[in-house]
Amino acid sequence: MHSIDTKAATKRVVDLIAIPGTSCQEAQVSEWIQQSLTDAGVPASAISTDGAHRKSPAGGEVGNLIVKLKGTVRGPRRLLMAHMDTVPLAVNSNPVIEGDTIRPKSRTTALGGDNRAGCAVVLTAITEILRQGLPHPPLTLLFTVQEEIGLRGARFLTPGKLGSPKLCFNWDGRDPASLIIAAVGATNLEIAVDGIASHAGAHPEDGVNAAVVASLALADLQNNGWHGLVTKGNRRGASNVGVVQGGAATNVVMPRVEIQAEVRSHNAAFRRKIVSEWKKAFERAVRSVSNASRGRGSLTFEEDTRYEAFKIPAKSECVLEGVHAVESLGLKPDVRSCDGGLDANWMSEHGFPAVTLGCGQYNIHTVDETLNIPEYLQACHVGLSLAVGGSSQS
Repeated sequence: MHSIDTKAATKRVVDLIAIPGTSCQEAQVSEWIQQSLTDAGVPASAISTDGAHRKSPAGGEVGNLIVKLKGTVRGPRRLLMAHMDTVPLAVNSNPVIEGDTIRPKSRTTALGGDNRAGCAVVLTAITEILRQGLPHPPLTLLFTVQEEIGLRGARFLTPGKLGSPKLCFNWDGRDPASLIIAAVGATNLEIAVDGIASHAGAHPEDGVNAAVVASLALADLQNNGWHGLVTKGNRRGASNVGVVQGGAATNVVMPRVEIQAEVRSHNAAFRRKIVSEWKKAFERAVRSVSNASRGRGSLTFEEDTRYEAFKIPAKSECVLEGVHAVESLGLKPDVRSCDGGLDANWMSEHGFPAVTLGCGQYNIHTVDETLNIPEYLQACHVGLSLAVGGSSQS
């Protein structure tokens, strides 16, 4: 196992966490990382950004940060990546060290270790390679934007800037011994039911209540097993109503309800089936409610597939390299899938399947978020091992 400067690695992650940078506001983080790279000896000509923020519907300050380095030894190009943005709850996080833990000083903010810890792992790998003069194959470092709002940085990545890497690794999670090789796909739904407004006291019979229509549809989905955990034979998925908005007064028959929902599954065809059942349930509900004049409401149903499911073969070279790196630390690899979305979903769509590893994050997106320093440092060792591959012996 290669040595690392643990004091410098710990300071690096604390400094990164302290920088504000939610989704679409990653410019300061990108600038800090670029300065750290040049300070470590990376030539400025190797550093670039893409136009992901100009393609993203959310806009943003800056695109993905990409570093492309020539190898000192021959071998397939390797990619190490992490996302730069944090959730809004981590704004004004002031990281402090307590024993083996980094936590926010304030009890009202998240830490932001998700995913500055991943960025620090990637930075530590290249810093140690240059500091120690370790031989290495061609390397690409990728720091993405807008992961927390739908993986948009990875989605709108310019793949041609990566240099065709063959082995790809992403840091975003808890357990440094965990290797995620599969994740669900997700489709977001924007549903609007337009009813017919009328005075709720004088002429309620003239109205069609949009809330009633939506309630019938949701009850239909729940009763028939298409909401919540969805299992049909050996097919499995999930769906959820997340946001419901409508109405402004109690004396008006509610004219409109807007719903935001999502559908997930590892099986793309089954995910589409769940979406289809949602649409049919709302169509039935609209037809089932009418006013005294036989007037009915109307439905707007929009789908947005945020990311497709992926699965990397367990015996692929990328997975086996990850397993070996974890084992070199004396840890037991945990090769598994997850039911959340990762930048790795879109990397797979771009043709660069990436194994996702953990870096010591706990209770992310909450005021109880912490970063476990020993686990983070283990992740740094794993990152360095994967960056140099078989090109250097410890």
